[in-house]
Amino acid sequence: MPLPAENLLSAEASPYLRQHKDNPVHWRPWSKDALAEAKETGRPILLSIGYAACHWCHVMAHESFEDESVAALMNRLFVNIKVDREERPDIDQIYMAALTATGEQGGWPLTMFLTPEAQPFWGGTYFPKEPRYGRAGFTQILDTIHRAWQEKKSEITADAARLTAHVERQLAQSRDPSPLSDQQITALAEPYLAAIDPLHGGLTGAPKFPNAPIMTTLWMQWLESGDARYRDAVLHSLRSMLNGGIYDHVGGGLCRYSTDAEWMVPHFEKMLYDNAQLLTLCGWAYGATGEKLFQERIEQTISWLSREMRVGDGAFASSLDADSDGEEGKFYTWTPAEIEAALGKGAVRLLKTYSLASPPGWEGDPILHRSDPQTTDEDARQDLPPLLESLRSTRENRIRPGRDDKILVDWNGLAIRAIAQCARQFDRPDWLEIAEAAYRTVAESICEDRLPHSVLGEKKLYPGLSSDYAAIANAAVSLYEATGQASYLEDAHRMVAALDRWHADPAGTGYYLSASDSADVIMRVRGDVDDAMPSANAQVIEAIARLACATGDADLAAKAFDSAASAVGRAIHQRYGQAGIVNTIPLATSPRKLVMVEPRSGARFVPEANRTPDPRRIDLPLRHSDEPSKIALPGGAEIDPSKPAAYLCIGMTCLPPMIDPAALRGSLKPAS
Repeated sequence: MPLPAENLLSAEASPYLRQHKDNPVHWRPWSKDALAEAKETGRPILLSIGYAACHWCHVMAHESFEDESVAALMNRLFVNIKVDREERPDIDQIYMAALTATGEQGGWPLTMFLTPEAQPFWGGTYFPKEPRYGRAGFTQILDTIHRAWQEKKSEITADAARLTAHVERQLAQSRDPSPLSDQQITALAEPYLAAIDPLHGGLTGAPKFPNAPIMTTLWMQWLESGDARYRDAVLHSLRSMLNGGIYDHVGGGLCRYSTDAEWMVPHFEKMLYDNAQLLTLCGWAYGATGEKLFQERIEQTISWLSREMRVGDGAFASSLDADSDGEEGKFYTWTPAEIEAALGKGAVRLLKTYSLASPPGWEGDPILHRSDPQTTDEDARQDLPPLLESLRSTRENRIRPGRDDKILVDWNGLAIRAIAQCARQFDRPDWLEIAEAAYRTVAESICEDRLPHSVLGEKKLYPGLSSDYAAIANAAVSLYEATGQASYLEDAHRMVAALDRWHADPAGTGYYLSASDSADVIMRVRGDVDDAMPSANAQVIEAIARLACATGDADLAAKAFDSAASAVGRAIHQRYGQAGIVNTIPLATSPRKLVMVEPRSGARFVPEANRTPDPRRIDLPLRHSDEPSKIALPGGAEIDPSKPAAYLCIGMTCLPPMIDPAALRGSLKPAS
């Protein structure tokens, strides 16, 4: 029987879906029942995909989905399904790939028209209610699609089947494994380096995104080759974005992207995954340079995550909206008069270091940014934090942007791992407590050995995705590095076992994003393509390789190598989004394992390792002991736990034990 003729989103866990619960549109969540309704009625599906912090999603909702006449047309002609892309990235990937395959530019909101069998045949992104911006009006599109369906149903159905088959070949393909070599990183890093904006950093042009997977490729190439151009491209990009308007200088945290080429005008939404990856990149940058800027941004960003993004005392919310009080960015912008009112004479001191900008095309109040970072002396550096804190206190009186409180397991895994690494690097046990508390929250959501993908209060969305298991396995390995607690490695083993049970393909060539018992997808995609973070399969390979390195498990190491070879074999046929998978090659081919036997008191080697974080390396500290070591080294090399020393192995080759911290410091430097 068809579902009730009413909006069915009020019972959903997703805050984004609940934002639409009062629309006059008869929205359904994506489900087997909604798909069955389309088949029973023979009506095409209007699929709308967005997320809570998406500005243009809100605009389209206000213009069209809240309009009674538009809703009546939608309800009469279509089965209307709303999807939160953060809850269902598997659904989003399928239909975004379908849109781009038709030659259209992707983005959100994603508006797709599907046959009753859920096969895509036409779509776009944001459509205004009435024609403008050179775009057709939404009501015109609804009428046109309806007439075409009535008059050319068989042709549309055939075209949809061909488009679906094309998407399946693209996203669920099997290819021969590729031999793995260092040259594959070089081949990817060289065009990325050429595309870096020499003036402002980041990829040339606008809009500008942080592009953490690409920054990681450049950093990996520096580590592998010693060519400083790759390191400097990342450092230049980081310095530019961290001083620009895209960074929230008052409250901490990075916005999702800059609308211009100068990192000046952000799209003000703040995403957990961007800031998790920012912490990782800043940690690497600080290790390489010792620059205060990177340490300050780590401190500010973790403070913001702890203060504004924790759900209770546990894991982290997904995002903060770009809009507040009906205006994009209003919470974050300042006029000179507002700064003077908040700081008095301190406004002059602040504006020696910071500036306010209103670039062409920006209609809001000015945007705060660092005017000339090179001129900030130590006295000014001491003055700035209390002034910025005063601005933050003043800002707390404004209407806050909405927060999407759902806890996404994979995004939290990224954050836990990053915070644990920063806690080690800066010897901050308070940060480690934050990471462990978030981890416990996620662990408590496990039911019958299955992770959910999303948690909101008592509501949990099962089954989890491969990215969830991979991100939590990676977080567990990082917490083991930070604490030495073996239970974290046991957890990582359980995550990999769940991946093998629910996500591995039968041919043993990798993993699917959706679980084998996901019954509401028209295809199971691989999860090979990066977006703002590494692809699901990149995270899977990394998790298996890091666990293999930490434990010395040869079978896991072989699994990581084979998975990487299969994934690279598929990635070379992709036009974009290859960075995450290619970045795993050094972990699969030549992992670095550092075991440090410390004296009974004090630490000689761990501080050196912490100062030089390396994504290719696993760090395992031990205390002086007369008991035999339980940690295995590659190639059968033995550890003498009775004498302080550091043991560094690269692939199957181990260097002689180092008893001098300076020797370890030299061995951890990049190739030259």
